[in-house]
Amino acid sequence: MERLNFLAVDLGNSWYKALTSDQGMVCEYQIPNAIAQYDGEFYEKPYDDEDVVFEENLIVEVKSPAIVDKREIFYIGKAAAKQRDVSLTTINNQKVDEDRTYILLFALAAYHSVILNPEETVLSYTIDQLAVSLPTTQYKEKKDSFKQRLIGTHSVIFHKVPGTAEPKELVVKLHVKDVIVGAEGACAYLGLTRDQATLGIKDESLISESRKGIIIGDLGGDSVDFVGIKNNKPVASVEGEQFGINQFLDNIIQKISKNELYKFDSRSELEEKLSAGQSEWFVEPFAGVRKDISKYIIPQLKSMAMKYLEHFDRVRSSSNEVKGAARYIAVGGAAKLAQREIQEAAVKWSERGRPIDLLFPEDMEKLNVLGLMVLAKMNQFKKENGINVAHVAAKVKG
Repeated sequence: MERLNFLAVDLGNSWYKALTSDQGMVCEYQIPNAIAQYDGEFYEKPYDDEDVVFEENLIVEVKSPAIVDKREIFYIGKAAAKQRDVSLTTINNQKVDEDRTYILLFALAAYHSVILNPEETVLSYTIDQLAVSLPTTQYKEKKDSFKQRLIGTHSVIFHKVPGTAEPKELVVKLHVKDVIVGAEGACAYLGLTRDQATLGIKDESLISESRKGIIIGDLGGDSVDFVGIKNNKPVASVEGEQFGINQFLDNIIQKISKNELYKFDSRSELEEKLSAGQSEWFVEPFAGVRKDISKYIIPQLKSMAMKYLEHFDRVRSSSNEVKGAARYIAVGGAAKLAQREIQEAAVKWSERGRPIDLLFPEDMEKLNVLGLMVLAKMNQFKKENGINVAHVAAKVKG
């Protein structure tokens, strides 16, 4: 397994988070879930090569059996977020059926191969195991078709930014040999309980608590993916909801635009400001003018926190399998951004006599992608040895 390439990608509605392991060398990436059609111009004037940051200027063309129109060129990630016609996710988006999923996923994988081989202009990159996630509301019906669309060969062309030196293109051939699809939330549980190197159990206490029941609430951009764990296995009676932070981010952006005359390029720009802490919660609509925007942010986060706990309460009340659960766990990037507000809301629930004592684990925003990497390695070990995934951790040594 040490000689293989693994790629794990959390296909979030706000961010794509990726973890790679190439012959044991680990890299991490994240890009905003944003695309925009390429219009032939990036900036009004060309600029010097040293000003070009590749990650922030990704202009891609993807040719793949998974994509309907193979001739479109797109800005993706941070480059897309700067465009007037940027396309962000909408509520209840169907990831398996949308071209943007494959454009972003394949481009992110190809970008990684370019980082590994910065001097090459034509590359071939093999992914032995690709692990990706789906919301619990889409997982059961879509996982098999998703896997089939991802396996095979896909071409990604990076078009260089106008004003940069030759060559104008970088071409990457991606070869995806095998795919495993995980459910968001359940992957977070793997990330919490399994060691990345050995795949063995690293948290015996959590495994023990699963005998009584665990509920994980993975709060993301457009969905909250709840997973019930009983006796160390997901239960069938718990599913997610179409609810996430993006609607609250949109409200914040609209209020700031209307009242402070400042327009955020994208949700990801606002999220980066939120994650930087309240000392950064200001904008400059005009040179030398600073406006405090905390009065727009805090009420929205408080509203989201209360609704998040309402969903938690509904889930624990509706599933007999996890009634009396020993542990409630908050995960996801949105939960991290609103941790203080969620904890304050939990106090109010306790005062009502319905306490929801939440655990906020370390790296809660990365747990899905960490779990996906575990899943990829387990799947490869099963493939090589014919051993059931449930028994892999006892066998794998790296």
